[in-house]
This record gives sequence, C-alpha cells and structure tokens, in this order.
Amino acid sequence: MMNEYLQLTYIDILLASGFILVAGIVSLVLRLKFEKTLFVAALRTALQLLLAGAAIGFVFDIQTSWLVLLLAVLMVLLSGREAVRRQKYKLTGAGWDTLISMFVSSFLVAILVTAVVIGSDPWWNPPLFIPMIGMIIGNSLNGISLALERFLSSCKTQRREIEMRLYLGATVNEATLPLFRDAIRAGMTPMINAMTIVGIVSIPGMMTGQLLAGADPRDAVMYQIVVMYMLAASTTLGSLMVVYLVKRRLTTDHGTIRVDF
Repeated sequence: MMNEYLQLTYIDILLASGFILVAGIVSLVLRLKFEKTLFVAALRTALQLLLAGAAIGFVFDIQTSWLVLLLAVLMVLLSGREAVRRQKYKLTGAGWDTLISMFVSSFLVAILVTAVVIGSDPWWNPPLFIPMIGMIIGNSLNGISLALERFLSSCKTQRREIEMRLYLGATVNEATLPLFRDAIRAGMTPMINAMTIVGIVSIPGMMTGQLLAGADPRDAVMYQIVVMYMLAASTTLGSLMVVYLVKRRLTTDHGTIRVDF
C-alpha cells in the first residue's frame, strides 16, 4: 500500500520542476546570472537519470557479470573525466592518476562491501553492486577533486619554497609533506562532516529511499551505517592515491618543479 502510494508519475516530476523555477526567479531578481546554468543543469539531471534508470534496468534484467562491470567502468570513466575538468591547475598525466585512483578506490571498496560485508552471491549482483559503487564513485569524485585541487594549488603558490627545500637536500616527500597532509585533509573533511551529522541533522539518500520504499527502519539504518563507513574508506583511499601519484609527477630528475606546471 505504501509503495503504491509513493509511486511518482511524469506529472509529479513536472510539478517538482517548479522548485527549479523558484531558484531561477531568485537569480533573475537578484541578477545572479546563473538561471541559464541552473536550467541546463536541471535538464541534464532529468535526462541523465532517465538514461541511467533505463541502462540500470536493462542490466538488472540481463543479470550478466560483464555488463554490470562494463556499466561500473563507464561510471568511473565519466566521473574521472569530471574530476579532471574541475581542476584549476593542470598537470600533464594527472588525468591518468585521477582515473587510477577512482578505479582502485571504487572497485576495491565496492567488492569488499558486497562480497565480504554483505555477503552477496554473486558479489556483482546488479541491484546491490551498481547502487553501492555509484554512491562510492560520487563521494570519491568529491574527495579526489578537493584533494587534487588543494595539492596542485598549494604547489603552485608555494613553488619557490618547495624548490628551496629541494635545493637544500630535502627529498620530494620531505619538501611536499605539509602540502600532502593538507590535501588529504581537504579531501576527507566533507565526508567527516557528513558522518558527524548523519541521523541527527540529515537523513542520507539511501536510508531515505529505503524508508520511502517501506523498508524496516532498523534495516535501513544498518545499511546506512555500512554505506557511511565504506564511503569514508573510499574517499580516504582515493584522496591518498591521487595526491601520491600526482606528487611523483610534480618534480623532475634534477630536483625542480616541472616547467609545464
């Protein structure tokens, strides 16, 4: 009864688009000049989610491992591309480092959660694996983007200080250690903040979805705890990997910062 009551139609979505209209009116009145960007983003949101729903529904019906993995790989590639585009400062090869970090952190944590923690058989069971890795990718994207942005911007602004340490005999690790730590901290901070208020100030999306679908609150809570812990691990691992890999590209064999940065 509850599930039937909560089913939405395209008319409901059209009504919900009124919230975007309100935000657009605010932009027009205050001359914020983001109404066009907002409407484009809203349209992309609807189209992307509809396409994703169709693709996921197809994969769920097929129940084929390679299709599930192909969809997951595509999700990682698209998110990795977005993470690179967000960067203000560019470094040749950083895009590959970002993709590697996304792949390792997302797949490693997702497989461990589905195969070991939840014990799904098979571990790639689409209704479980695709939502899990999707949440991991989304959070890893934010963490990796923030960590990479902080590290590259700090290295750019403190280039002389880093090179001075290198000239004085410090290794690359020693010369960039404060910036390395600060970048990892920047990548992890949003996730830590989310964990401190979850269940009190905010109810996360997965838990909300399960409750709206009529799941037992206890089961929804248990799953959400697993989700928060896995997101913390994937964000930490992704941030650590991308900064470490980029740091190795930053300097030349002569102990100077690369001229193309």
